[in-house]
Amino acid sequence: MEKTINATTIKSTIASLGWTQKRLAEEIGVTSQAVTNWLKGNDFPRPDKLLKLAITLKLNFDQLVSNSAKPPIVAFRKKGGAKTTEQHVVRALSMGVMLKPLVQYLPAQHALRTQIPTPSTDYKAVQSVVADVREKLGIGMQAVLQYQHLFSEFEINDSVTVPVMWGHKQRHENALHILLPEENVTFIYLNLDTHLEDFKFWMAHELAHVYTPNLAGTDDGEDFADAFAGALLFPGDLAKSAYTDAIHKNNKSGQIEVLNKYARDHQISLFSVYREVINFAQANDSDELKATNQDIHAVRNIMRNSLVSEILFKPLPPDPTAYVAATQNVFKSSFFIALQRMLRKRSTGVGYIQQVLDISLHDATALHVELMK
Repeated sequence: MEKTINATTIKSTIASLGWTQKRLAEEIGVTSQAVTNWLKGNDFPRPDKLLKLAITLKLNFDQLVSNSAKPPIVAFRKKGGAKTTEQHVVRALSMGVMLKPLVQYLPAQHALRTQIPTPSTDYKAVQSVVADVREKLGIGMQAVLQYQHLFSEFEINDSVTVPVMWGHKQRHENALHILLPEENVTFIYLNLDTHLEDFKFWMAHELAHVYTPNLAGTDDGEDFADAFAGALLFPGDLAKSAYTDAIHKNNKSGQIEVLNKYARDHQISLFSVYREVINFAQANDSDELKATNQDIHAVRNIMRNSLVSEILFKPLPPDPTAYVAATQNVFKSSFFIALQRMLRKRSTGVGYIQQVLDISLHDATALHVELMK
């Protein structure tokens, strides 16, 4: 295995603490031989152990991993006001390192990819980009953007979708974007335990990252991805129509009713429609709506739809056969096809599945059995 652990830094750090490698192994909960293998470059810590190593030694990922290889680039689609900590980053980066051997089992890469050379959050610039993307997809500016459009774009841009069920409230992220710069492949983890009306926005947000790899993992990248996603789902032409219909209503409830109809028609959230209508009004110096952010959130919380996982799988949790089939047939993802090839070719164990999907050992074991049939 490629040597990626920075042995010199780790050795100097444990020396400064007055520890031995045996003491470090005890602190992390592994064998002394495991630590020896890491330091010799014969093995690489799994994500949970790399995270424990970072916390124990108070080192970040760049300090832990050798600079001889380009590290993965991660971006989070976070829940609400969730904060990204060093622990979140280390866990995601270590998952990225473990994904590297899987790349050779993916389908051959495409020669052409869509990239946005000069991304900007300026309203007119975003609308222009969205117009180009919709034209490429073969849909008009007022047409409903379907999930199939997004699945296809991920596939032809060598972005591997990985549907996961990380819980509705337990996890920090709604989606996780891991770009492997050396392999030029992106893995996009989509949490299915999220409300249907939000899911399409998250996917469009991740597509923006795919189109702008140079901004992945930056604040500018997150800002552009949010602007792009909203405009792609509900472009300026639609926002103008919705604004015109809503502004003539005399009260908040009437305006919200208008916006909510557009949201239902386009299978997106009320908040997405509201934000794009507000952006349109501000860009054109038009009068403000009576409805406010607070009003929209209050209505939105009452009208929540089912979780994507609840719609796809009944009952929950799904059996491994249904989960793998949905990943391939619904999301058009090659993830489990590649993983199955790798398991059979290299006799890879259950632990690998547990770590790259960040799931329980029980669930990983069931998937391993399914993929080894």
